[in-house]
Amino acid sequence: MQQGHDFFPTLGLQEFKEKHSNSSQVLYHELRGKRLIDAPHKHDFFIIMLFEKGGGTHTIDFVNYPIEDHHIHLLFPGQVHEWQITADSIGYQLMVSREWFEHFIPHLRFATPYYQNHPVIGTSPTDYSALKQEFAAIQDEISKKDVLWDIVQTRIKLIALLLSRCAETQFKDFEKYTTNPIISKFLLYIDRYYVEQRLVSFYADKLHITPNYLNILTKKVLDVPASSLIQDRLILEAKRLLKSTELSMKEIVYSLGFYDHANFSKFFKKRTGMTPSAFREGD
Repeated sequence: MQQGHDFFPTLGLQEFKEKHSNSSQVLYHELRGKRLIDAPHKHDFFIIMLFEKGGGTHTIDFVNYPIEDHHIHLLFPGQVHEWQITADSIGYQLMVSREWFEHFIPHLRFATPYYQNHPVIGTSPTDYSALKQEFAAIQDEISKKDVLWDIVQTRIKLIALLLSRCAETQFKDFEKYTTNPIISKFLLYIDRYYVEQRLVSFYADKLHITPNYLNILTKKVLDVPASSLIQDRLILEAKRLLKSTELSMKEIVYSLGFYDHANFSKFFKKRTGMTPSAFREGD
């Protein structure tokens, strides 16, 4: 069965490369002035945005985040986003290939879902200065004729550690995603199998625990039953397809593994309070 996220308008790193760029793994861009993305889309690479001066709104997976001075915005591969950036904004953007992103993840210190729940992070003056310095150093290195990629990769890893320190200082729920490795693995498995597998027992088997114990863990750590986490991921993908593609309702129903429109509509309304059609037509 084909998963829904295959239908999204997806931008690759090569589409942002300048004609004479010799970088295939990391790109650097400056964001200056008014910018608008009003057609939600996703990328197959990781983006780190550092705003020196910012205004406007960045919408990531249908959640609106304000763009503010000295804030970091993270966009993971596969997430849908759009933004409205005001004319007086200044920002710096690193685009990291999916290949390098896989090496980057361990240096984030906390599980990926933690950062996806907190994609916008404030910085202290000291951390902002350190981050900006690393961005500038990467820009300088990848602009050279003979790039030392080990230096670039090391600096990106340092950025990951700085991001983690900023997040740990700002948010107090990071322990939920770090103290129990079973929860982290469960969330990763959901992201991989949510269309084909919706039973808690499937994930419990992969984790080598009982469904009951998995439910106890998710309720204790995240305050929700395991089934809700699976359903939430399915709803997120449904929203992405409804808002960001021109697929027919029948195609969406099929791509998400539902047998008919009535079943899908009932599930969607129960979780969101809206019918799929109303959500698609709404602003």
